[in-house]
Amino acid sequence: MSSLVWTPGPCELVISLEGVPSLRWIGLPGQPRVDADRAALPLVEIRLAGDGGATESSERLIGAQTSRRLRYASHREERSGGVSTLTIEMVDPHTGLRVRSRLAVRDGIAAVRAVTEIDNDGADAARIYLVSSLVIGGATAGSAEWWRDCTVSFAQNSWFREAVWQQRTPSELGIDDVGLAQWGYPGSRGSFTVTGRGSWSSGGYLPMGMLASRDGTRALAWQIEHNGPWQWEIADLQGDLYVYAGGPNDQAHDWSIVLEPGESFESVPVSIALGTSEGEALAALNDHRRAGRRPHPDNERLPIIFNDYMNCLSGDPTSEKLAPLVDAAAAAGAEYFCIDAGWHAENGDWWSDVGEWIPSTWRFTNGLVAELDRIRERGMIPGLWIEPEVVGVNSPVADSLPREAFFQRGGERVIEAGRYQLDFRHSATRAHLDEVIDRFVNEYGVGYLKFDYNIDVTQGTDVAAASPGAGQLDHSRAYLRWLEDVMDRHPDLVIENCSSGGQRMDYALLSLHPIQSTSDNQDPLLYAPIAAAAPTAVTPEQSASWAYPQPEWSDERNAFTLVNSLLGRVHLSGRIDLLDEEQATLVREAMAAYTAHRDGLRIARPFWPRGLPAWHDDIVALGLECDDAIYLSVWRRGGERHPEISLPALAGVGVEAVPVFPTALPTRLAWRAADGVLEVGLPEEPAARLIRLRRIA
Repeated sequence: MSSLVWTPGPCELVISLEGVPSLRWIGLPGQPRVDADRAALPLVEIRLAGDGGATESSERLIGAQTSRRLRYASHREERSGGVSTLTIEMVDPHTGLRVRSRLAVRDGIAAVRAVTEIDNDGADAARIYLVSSLVIGGATAGSAEWWRDCTVSFAQNSWFREAVWQQRTPSELGIDDVGLAQWGYPGSRGSFTVTGRGSWSSGGYLPMGMLASRDGTRALAWQIEHNGPWQWEIADLQGDLYVYAGGPNDQAHDWSIVLEPGESFESVPVSIALGTSEGEALAALNDHRRAGRRPHPDNERLPIIFNDYMNCLSGDPTSEKLAPLVDAAAAAGAEYFCIDAGWHAENGDWWSDVGEWIPSTWRFTNGLVAELDRIRERGMIPGLWIEPEVVGVNSPVADSLPREAFFQRGGERVIEAGRYQLDFRHSATRAHLDEVIDRFVNEYGVGYLKFDYNIDVTQGTDVAAASPGAGQLDHSRAYLRWLEDVMDRHPDLVIENCSSGGQRMDYALLSLHPIQSTSDNQDPLLYAPIAAAAPTAVTPEQSASWAYPQPEWSDERNAFTLVNSLLGRVHLSGRIDLLDEEQATLVREAMAAYTAHRDGLRIARPFWPRGLPAWHDDIVALGLECDDAIYLSVWRRGGERHPEISLPALAGVGVEAVPVFPTALPTRLAWRAADGVLEVGLPEEPAARLIRLRRIA
């Protein structure tokens, strides 16, 4: 058998089994198939000690000699639970390493999940420095001028500025036709690499990327599903572009492992979604995320959460301050009330004291439990904030836990911003946190926990590890197992994933957490592009954006901050206890609008009718396509007062367009059926609207 054509549902893959197994094509059935023969790369890239690359790839993540020694051994196709799996097994005759590339596709979803497994069947230990999860050679095969016929997209994701997508041609990224082919060279030495470092998996960049043809015929969108370091790369080879994606490696993350005879290793998963356009590929990725995560009742109910931190108490809760907020949140329609940071603080320097998680003795008149009871009496489920993975340098826990329960380098505990990093490989760490979480749930009656994480550990840990990066990878995986154990014990407990807002938006964590904080940004106008772009990284029903009305703001400004949250999950905050009746009515209207359409979020597919938002765009738009309607959020931060929203799929169709929120503020909607354009008339000051569109006969 020289090649294998695998067509699991809406995906088509062609894998060569001759010589070094390679992926020759990946796309949608029916797309013109181009065999990437000359630009093919090994199905798996592995780099061992002393394993130099070829001259043309020595500065890249491809080209290791071990990868080019792999030979086909066997393959098998399986189906179970609506998932089709193809496993290609290869052997390196020199080292005895047995390598499996495992590819999985869920029924009806145009996305492939890839994992690499390695068994050391040889007689000697092997030190491994790099393992790919996904390699696609000839990704632009068939394009005569790949340097300008396609685009590469990546998303910057810094604190307060999350999910800001950039789109460039390969030429603009420094990957170009530099004339080497005429001299017999297989490619340039240019490459574009996006790297996630440390324990913030999306600190700096989302663990995602996209490659699309500019003519709208083919697009690939990938995500690295790991809660730690990762890397992907695009470069040219043999007249086409390749894509490499994987977890930590030696070059970027000080990662290597020693695989003894009989031992095994599994790479971090990478998923790639297929489409004819970026939007179609992102929609498929959205479906893939939804189908692959752990079921949780929160993703069915989509309750409204009030949190007392953002533009509100800011880490200083007391009985006196909480009482009016609890009443106001209940009146607004909140279903959960989370007391954020500070409930544990005995002084103003709570940052470096965290870790024991004992309630403050002076903040609450009758104790913390009485405050939680009061929340329940107002018809809401109580919640608490916690940073389970860290211990402040001034916390008694820093001395009570063994030193091996913390990240270390060279025998010294790693300190980041006045905190120690707990190592979840250690039983004492897990036992301490199990006691804390079980106390919260069983004794305090907490039904919601906000798991925050506000440090980024880039050093790894060398305790019981072949390298600091290996220690960090094993810790990251141990943390996921611990989190699963917590959820098994407390299946109704809602645990939010937060990391200084959206600094860990990855689908290792989000396959478990039902809800994700998208940002800490405190300006509603700056939050708009974050809220609009968040569904590129997180399903709408998991994507929580802040709405924080203020008594000193105009009705338009308060409506603006409320719209930010209405096509995702509502994180209500702000000084709603100080709003006048007219302002409070506006908040109640927004929450009522949300509850009326939230069921549709569970199945919605996002789209961006004005393209993915740039950070300074005057007009921003996000659409969600549900079964019976399209919901459209339009934000105007400046510029034209009558922006046009193009909806070409509805051209020639009668459409009823109505403002859902706010309804009392001026909005003019005009539908032009001939060209499928909605004109939205908005006031002079910055304004935002949630609009519903339905087809009419």
